[in-house]
Amino acid sequence: MGTYDVAVFGAYGHTGRFVVEELRERGFGVLAVGRDEGKLRALPWTDLEIRQASVDDPASLDRAFEGAHAVINAAGPFADTAAPVIEAALRAGVPYLDVAAELEANMDTFARFGDKAAGATVIPAMAFFGGLGDLMVTAALGDWTSADEAHIAYGLSGWHPTEGTRAAGKVSRERRNGKRIRFSGGRIEHRDDALPESDWDFPAPLGTRAVLGEFSMADVVTVPSHLAIPEVVTYMTTNAAREVVTPETPAPPADGPSAQTFVVDVVVRSGGEERRIVAQGQDIYAITAPLVVEAVQRVLDGRTKATGVVSAGEVFDAADFLAALAPRVTVTG
Repeated sequence: MGTYDVAVFGAYGHTGRFVVEELRERGFGVLAVGRDEGKLRALPWTDLEIRQASVDDPASLDRAFEGAHAVINAAGPFADTAAPVIEAALRAGVPYLDVAAELEANMDTFARFGDKAAGATVIPAMAFFGGLGDLMVTAALGDWTSADEAHIAYGLSGWHPTEGTRAAGKVSRERRNGKRIRFSGGRIEHRDDALPESDWDFPAPLGTRAVLGEFSMADVVTVPSHLAIPEVVTYMTTNAAREVVTPETPAPPADGPSAQTFVVDVVVRSGGEERRIVAQGQDIYAITAPLVVEAVQRVLDGRTKATGVVSAGEVFDAADFLAALAPRVTVTG
């Protein structure tokens, strides 16, 4: 195996396959872990170590993570998988990272493991939603110690959701009884009114687009977990928001990155001052792989600033991390 061996729980899922490929390209050894051994053995790489395990069998997780230097959880719904996989990683004494975009699962991780993971490393939402936005807000903040508000606008050319995205969305809607979430006044609120609609002036070539405001993603959990910003608002282009909830929208292609493009536009305001940072790239699922694998590399190399349950912007040098994503993510500002 490689210098470091990383266990990927959910290795045969859509995002999990991108993560496995990224790890292999960087020279990591991969322990491919999941419930379905047949799907694990059907993966196209011959150098993986296959280990069957399920979240309702703690002993199987312990066996699966034996010898691993870190664990990446890519198997949703994370409301079901995060806690047992974190517990197993803590028992194994190795860092845990996941790619959860589920707000409730991320909140659960901070609340449940804040004390339990003292001295360990647990990084939830180390993905396109939650991780990238948090890094961008942190980098934009720069030498400010706080801000009045942070706005994170997602401009997607379209959104063909995976089966996992649909399943996670269903779990989240059930947990919040159909209400929506926003972060305002320094706290999470549950609301039953409609999402506000407006236009957002994205940088060229995207330009002005219709967006849904308070389309809350994992950033409303990760950013406030370590930054003194009482108003954190996320936006989604209306076309993408409609596609992700339309049953007829097809899934993304299974054989590599899709043609989907994204622009993430972050504006941070304090008093009368404003700072802005923009990231652009391709395929929100595929780009999660370099995000979480870069994070694993930095954790294992000791390039971290904090331990416990931590978000990306808290544990890493945000500006340096974003620069390392080039050329797949272009960051300006």
